[in-house]
Amino acid sequence: MSAAHDRREIPFSSINGYLALASAVTLAAVGIAALAVGVPFLLAILCVLGLVAAMFIAKGLYMLQPNETAILTMFGKYIGTDRSEGLRWAFPLYNHRKLSVRARNMTAPTLKVNDKRGNPVEISAAVVWRVRDTAQAVFEVDDFERYVTVQAEAALRHLASQYAYDEGEDLGEKEITLRSGMEEVAQALTAELQARFNAAGVEALDAKLTHLAYAPEIAQVMLRRQQAEAIISARTKIVHGAVSMVEAALRGLSDRGIVELDDERKASMVSNLLVVLCSDKDAQPIINTGTLYN
Repeated sequence: MSAAHDRREIPFSSINGYLALASAVTLAAVGIAALAVGVPFLLAILCVLGLVAAMFIAKGLYMLQPNETAILTMFGKYIGTDRSEGLRWAFPLYNHRKLSVRARNMTAPTLKVNDKRGNPVEISAAVVWRVRDTAQAVFEVDDFERYVTVQAEAALRHLASQYAYDEGEDLGEKEITLRSGMEEVAQALTAELQARFNAAGVEALDAKLTHLAYAPEIAQVMLRRQQAEAIISARTKIVHGAVSMVEAALRGLSDRGIVELDDERKASMVSNLLVVLCSDKDAQPIINTGTLYN
């Protein structure tokens, strides 16, 4: 963007509006009183001019609330932005447009996009933003509020395509995902929003994901996949714990000399213990009244 079109905010210092109001009221009161009592023709003209001047001064008055600005223009030319508070006065021919610089909330619509793996997911976010440069917001884009909405949606779509929804074997060990790296994803979204908002003089204060889910057409499949992964992980831990318990049992029997077991009896004992420890149902004991070899 060329410098000629990169318009930035120009500070404007307005005059205390109470002084201007007092001047207008004084001129109006003197003029009305003089006309009421009757004065010579020339003095009457001066009184009328005083009344006109009072109305002219009054036209330049405007009120600004905290975190509210007035963008002043004159015949299409940008004069400056007044960020003062209270009753203010500027040259009456200046046209002033009020613009709030308070923080605003925007909830992006729920979007269906593809994540890094190409899986369709539903995603939405809440964005906190405010106008930083009033001149850019008003003169550089046609409608800065609409601009923010469209760019937030575009940033959210782009962000979702950069990350996988959940962890998997195809990802790196410490790779960030949408579900597990919420803070990192929020920071990345805020940074991308700021890069897109700069052209409109808007500041992205915060952004957080408010909705994240697989699209309905694959939600059941992905749920079964997550359940299978959870079962495999649980079984792995159960088997590892069972092996450790069997090892401890065999070592305890051997160290205390309770019973001498050959390899075949150890294998049978290991098999029985693993069945009991790893089974997802209650094991039914079978009493062997004979020996292992008969």
